[in-house]
Amino acid sequence: MRRIIFLLISIMSCHICGAQVTIDQKLDSMQILIGEQSRLTLSVVVNDGQKVKFPEFGRSQYITPGVEVLECMKPDTVSLDGGRLQVSRAYVLTSFDERLYYIPSQKIKVDNKVYASKALALKVLTVPVDTLHADKFYPPKDVQDNPFSWSEWKAPLSYSIISVFLLILALYIWRRMKSNKPIISRVKVVKYIPPHQKALNGIEKLKSDRATVSENQKEYYTKLTTILRQYIAERFGFDAMEMTSSEIIDRLRNEDTEALNEITSLFRTADLVKFAKHSALINENDANLMSALSFINDTKLEEKPQIQVVTAEEKKEEQERQQWIVKKIVLAFIIVIAVVLLILTVYNVYVLI
Repeated sequence: MRRIIFLLISIMSCHICGAQVTIDQKLDSMQILIGEQSRLTLSVVVNDGQKVKFPEFGRSQYITPGVEVLECMKPDTVSLDGGRLQVSRAYVLTSFDERLYYIPSQKIKVDNKVYASKALALKVLTVPVDTLHADKFYPPKDVQDNPFSWSEWKAPLSYSIISVFLLILALYIWRRMKSNKPIISRVKVVKYIPPHQKALNGIEKLKSDRATVSENQKEYYTKLTTILRQYIAERFGFDAMEMTSSEIIDRLRNEDTEALNEITSLFRTADLVKFAKHSALINENDANLMSALSFINDTKLEEKPQIQVVTAEEKKEEQERQQWIVKKIVLAFIIVIAVVLLILTVYNVYVLI
């Protein structure tokens, strides 16, 4: 009795273990025309955690003589009730010969145990030809021109524009390097001050320093005549800083200046103070200062405000050497990028044409 019970339990357990794995094989189309495709799907139901291995086929490999495997899809897993999983994998098949093909059973491994699917049949039919109406047969059409589309040409146009810009930039950098100039000049914007305004500002500063007038008349007249010399040089356009007082007066006579008398006595007094140790009176100092102001106001030119641009391009030798190396690297990088973009442009145009 015990043997019978043990035998029944063994049979039931084997039946349960066998029922744990279910194999299915199906075709989505049992009948196709030559060149059409049909999808073979292998499905296996296993417990969660079991490893499944489907058969592998290379591209254009035959699953059976005459039936070609075009593609092996990736496995797909679906969860079922009771901790069960359905794992499926599809294979795309095609054939170019008219006949009925036998699709053999496929072997699937589950935890290194082999299970076989059922065999199937695939019927391949030829394309029906209407031989009764020969007038309906037409020759192949000529090659058709594709319509122009901006979306197709957007990439080569973008590449070509960027490459041209980079080549122009590389040419600019090369020319700046050849002329030993910086790529980007540093510009300092300075407000232009008219000559008469500079002179008036200098006289105002001199007036505020009363100690210079009382303690050192030589320094006072030196500063006053220097202000006048700078004004005359900028206003009348000759180098008054390197000329004597008499030479300046003679030159101003040639300029037909009506205010000449106002500074003639000023220059004479200044020469006496600086070279003859003459001591001028306080009212004489004030009179000479007023003469300088009158001369400036009488001869000044009203000019519109201007902006003076001053460039600073002087660098140290070591900095210039480092900048030269950086320029070469940047230039080489730009040229490489431009060439790559040109190659991409040519390639895209070749593909489109």
